[in-house]
Amino acid sequence: MFTILLVLLIIVSILMIGIILLQKSEGSGMSGSSAASMFGGALTGAAAGNFLTRATAWLATIFFILCALLALVSSKSDIANQQSDLRQELVIQGDAPSQSAIPGAVETAGAPSVPETK
Repeated sequence: MFTILLVLLIIVSILMIGIILLQKSEGSGMSGSSAASMFGGALTGAAAGNFLTRATAWLATIFFILCALLALVSSKSDIANQQSDLRQELVIQGDAPSQSAIPGAVETAGAPSVPETK
């Protein structure tokens, strides 16, 4: 399920990038001559802006829904519950007693060492 949603998210992302690049911007962007030549002038004028704007809105909505579904699926899956090797190694090292650099010195947890005065 996770893989299918991830592939769909990648496809929607690529489509959204393409449609955004086709939209007319203030500087005319890539849509100036390439959109007219690719679609034979069908995507020029007000109809093109309306279609591209709606397509972008739909793809953005689908993108966010897929992101939410991926987050939900990954939190519920066994993959999210498994601990990584690094985390297990850190837990094992944290349980082992630490050795001091000075032989015979005693470590106290959280308390700074204060030299004794007489």
